[in-house]
Amino acid sequence: MGEGGRLAEGVRAYRLIAGMWIRSTLTYRMSFAMTVVGGLLVTGLDFVAILLMFSQVDVLGGYTLPEIALLYGLSATSFGMADLAIGSAGRLGTRVRDGTLDMLLVRPAPVLAQVAADRFALRRVARITQGGLVLGWALVSLDVAWTPVKVLLVPVMLVCGGVIFSAVFVAGAAFQFVAQDAAEVQAAFTFGGQTLLQYPPTVFGRELLRSVTFVLPLAFVNWVPAAYVLGRSYPLGLPEWAAFASPAAALLCCAAAGLAWRVGLRSYRSTGS
Repeated sequence: MGEGGRLAEGVRAYRLIAGMWIRSTLTYRMSFAMTVVGGLLVTGLDFVAILLMFSQVDVLGGYTLPEIALLYGLSATSFGMADLAIGSAGRLGTRVRDGTLDMLLVRPAPVLAQVAADRFALRRVARITQGGLVLGWALVSLDVAWTPVKVLLVPVMLVCGGVIFSAVFVAGAAFQFVAQDAAEVQAAFTFGGQTLLQYPPTVFGRELLRSVTFVLPLAFVNWVPAAYVLGRSYPLGLPEWAAFASPAAALLCCAAAGLAWRVGLRSYRSTGS
């Protein structure tokens, strides 16, 4: 079977498994609604913390509140999409330890699709909703001379950001084939990366900026393209064309994550039980 056939098979398996969990979740609609509302309140605390900071200062790292709200909304929404789509991959270490991954290996469907759709948590739409609300407020409040290019760059950032975070989820899951108790390590790069991107790059040191630009290119989720939208200088003095490099960064992340997944899956030797 070619790569196209494998991809179609994986999408179909993902859709069927995720659909099963969605139907299960919506069986108890009131419980689901309360969970989503609770998720909105909990995830909203991050932005409340930023609002509290701005009750004492007018700017943070040279950025105004609407500008930071743009960074926050972009990172939270793109991360929320990745977390909804493939966040369940973070549980792979548990399956490796208890041997239940073996059940997925014998099923006639790609393992990654099964792992990503396993226990699909529809409640994670709360993070997307909350991030989208902040992003909407930021877009209305910003004093920016909008051009067609800047308008188009916003959805590009969201899609590419979601792909980059998804790649990080997959790479973190692949690492758990080797280090079975590495869920916290993965969270440091996924949840930790999303929290990092909520704040302007000007408050961080150059070494950290280099690492999230050239090693793990999280800066292309929002920092670099948003600098073009806001008319600000680019982190690390990057050239102007870097604002449009998010699709290339997303593709590179997907290629690296795919390679890591293949290597990790081939190294798996079961529990022996």
